[in-house]
Amino acid sequence: MTQEPIARRRRSKEAAGTPRRVPSQQRGRERVDLILSVASELIVKNGSDALRMGEIVEKAGVSFGSLYQYFPDKTAIIRVLAERYNDQGRQCVEDELVAIKSRDQLQGALGRIVDGYYAMFLDEPVMRDIWHATHADKLLQQVDAEDMEWHSQAFLTVLERLWPERDHSELARTARLTMQLVAAAVRYAISIEREEGDKVIALFKAMLPADLGIDR
Repeated sequence: MTQEPIARRRRSKEAAGTPRRVPSQQRGRERVDLILSVASELIVKNGSDALRMGEIVEKAGVSFGSLYQYFPDKTAIIRVLAERYNDQGRQCVEDELVAIKSRDQLQGALGRIVDGYYAMFLDEPVMRDIWHATHADKLLQQVDAEDMEWHSQAFLTVLERLWPERDHSELARTARLTMQLVAAAVRYAISIEREEGDKVIALFKAMLPADLGIDR
């Protein structure tokens, strides 16, 4: 088995969990995509906890120098994968939120957002593992927090458009709590058997009030 050079293992804390550079040339981008693809396959097979840089080097056919040129450690790889999946999710959420023109469309849009995220995690096993990793690793918790704040702010924009007369702080609180509840429901549903998970998602959507309690 290929041994990881000692010099490469002596990485600074500042570099940990953060990609070193974004390739500007096509060849570099293809190499990064290959590394991420191999890492995804290994995560699906063995889980992110078992991911090893040496195994990525062997499976991808790249040198340690090439690997560490872009990623200082496996946390940086998981972070980039998480950010890529987050970008996909954000696009789906944005499409739903932009289409909301009236209050009576809100509940349906939220339901489709829940369904969309649930389907994404069911279709992509690596997403489930990475999502759990971002909650277990302190360095990755920032990624999850930033993604949650994006969702909250995007939803807040909709609420302020639908309820311009209401206090900003109240709507911001509602937006953050709603997005937290959506994430919690999906996280719970993907952690249990599929049949029961489907029922949980259906129940959660039915529990969503049309006005999120804002008109009360």
